[in-house]
Amino acid sequence: MAAVSAVSMICTLNLAAAAELSFAASSTGNNLEFFRKQFAVFEEKTGHKVNIVSMPSSSSEQFSQYRLWLAAGNKDVDVYQTDVIWAPQLADQFVDLKEAAKDVVEQFFPSIIASQTVNDRLVALPMYTDAPALYYRKDLLEKYGKQPPKTWDELAETAKEIQEKERAAGQKDMWGFVFQGNSYEGLTCNALEWVKSSGGGQIVEPDGTISINNEKAAAAIDRAKGWVGTISPPGVLAYQEEESRGVWQTGNAVFMRNWPYAYSLGNGADSAVKDEFDVTTLPVAALGDKPSSALGGWNLAVSKYSDEQQAAIELVKFLASKDVQKARAIELSNLPTLVALYDDKDVAAAQPFMPEWKPIFQDAVPRPSAIAKVKYNEVSSKFWTAVHNTLSGNGTAAENLEILEADLTTLKGDNW
Repeated sequence: MAAVSAVSMICTLNLAAAAELSFAASSTGNNLEFFRKQFAVFEEKTGHKVNIVSMPSSSSEQFSQYRLWLAAGNKDVDVYQTDVIWAPQLADQFVDLKEAAKDVVEQFFPSIIASQTVNDRLVALPMYTDAPALYYRKDLLEKYGKQPPKTWDELAETAKEIQEKERAAGQKDMWGFVFQGNSYEGLTCNALEWVKSSGGGQIVEPDGTISINNEKAAAAIDRAKGWVGTISPPGVLAYQEEESRGVWQTGNAVFMRNWPYAYSLGNGADSAVKDEFDVTTLPVAALGDKPSSALGGWNLAVSKYSDEQQAAIELVKFLASKDVQKARAIELSNLPTLVALYDDKDVAAAQPFMPEWKPIFQDAVPRPSAIAKVKYNEVSSKFWTAVHNTLSGNGTAAENLEILEADLTTLKGDNW
């Protein structure tokens, strides 16, 4: 009888220790499917249960929803998948992971840990990093005797020529170049790359100077306006990452600007471009300029309003672990945040491009979230609006950047 009681007690204790967690995550690509597989492993290992709260693929929409939930002290979400730029804005709403992660933190790239550290608090643990590249159809470039373009003008010329010749040969839906032109955070990333790679600065400089209103920045954005309706579909003004990938993956684009996640999907069994493409650094305005990819990446944060913080921290450490990051790199082509995985033979075999991507993200240009802090979202919104207006034909880049500079100066006030 005593033995039965002891067994009952152990079962009761295990049930009491088990937590039910809710995890808010992006629905981009196969992200949710991957999480579901990993959660099954985590649940078996710990006894905890994890429910997914599916978020829109738009990072801007995610941020707006997160901010509402956190401002209300919402207890329904325990762990948040967070964009690299959100740390300064949401830091006060998240648990400090510094002590919990002290046994693993040295395995990560120091710069990525630094990006998630605010006032000496580690507010999120890096899950994967991101920097976009130029995807190109190597079969089409070989067919027409072309090399991957080094400058934006070369890209436009090559895209136009191949687009016209392919259409003449019967590929009526072929376009030269697809990117993310919708009015959202993704356009901030694209336009920052155009501007920075043209010597036009990075919107707001690290010392707080508002630099965006200059001739090189205006020329870069006007150049992009010239793509819309010529080498890029008019609908590109409504494209986010998945719309761009859709056109590309059905074989209807010569070039695409996108993040690493699109690589494994592009080589999937259902892809029309499987084994027919490669990636290279994004172009520059003139030879000698430095390629500029916007620094991206996604992290894992624990809500300070969670009633299950200890279990939530277990989940975060599990998802940021070497085994899970390795699986994510192999299955989803997401770039690891752990240094050692770039020398992992299994990762290199599955994603041969990945070791070559390391210098791209290490030299990536950050958005000005660290300097603008809680005002960053407004800075970005004003910037992408100015750019979208220009791409849509509502004023020239010079006119819109002058207005933007005035708006940002007012927003800045005495200090960021």
